[in-house]
Amino acid sequence: MKGIEPITRLVSALSALPGVGEKTASRLALYVMNSSDAYVRELAASLIGAKDDVMLCSVCMGFSETDPCAICSEISRDHSIICVVSDFKDMAAIEGTGSYNGLYHILHGALSPLKGVGPDEIKIKELLMRLSSSTVSELLIATGFDVEGEATANYIAKLTRPIGMTITRIASGVPVGSFIEYMDKNTLDRALSGRREM
Repeated sequence: MKGIEPITRLVSALSALPGVGEKTASRLALYVMNSSDAYVRELAASLIGAKDDVMLCSVCMGFSETDPCAICSEISRDHSIICVVSDFKDMAAIEGTGSYNGLYHILHGALSPLKGVGPDEIKIKELLMRLSSSTVSELLIATGFDVEGEATANYIAKLTRPIGMTITRIASGVPVGSFIEYMDKNTLDRALSGRREM
């Protein structure tokens, strides 16, 4: 495909997507080239439509077609608790459990000084502004348990502690359906320290 400029540009654009290497991008490009004109036009229109018609909710910073979004607007939700997540897919995963009925705040990233991601690159300032003008009683921090997620959780807890609300962190430990013998030391340590009465 080298030398065919439009295909080379398509492969380059596709390989810029996260998790898509050059080989996968090449396969996708060939799939597009072998597809019907109607499919390709629909794909292009979907990409443009998603970019043009979806905005950030001014309250939770989530993707939405309306502002505020449906979750922030829903009266039946518990508006006294905000769950802070790193990105939209984390919010979707928590929402998919059906066991959480509060509001969210999406950071769009996690602190990572080595990658040049500081507090100004994610939506922490928006969270602080939101908390200063609301009646939130609990802030549930649900960032990941990797180095960046922990750093982000600790930073947010430190910043919000003076506000005087309850600050909680999602539990971590042994996943359902797994075997203890295969767990790493840190996972087992968290599971033991986060144990609760049955």
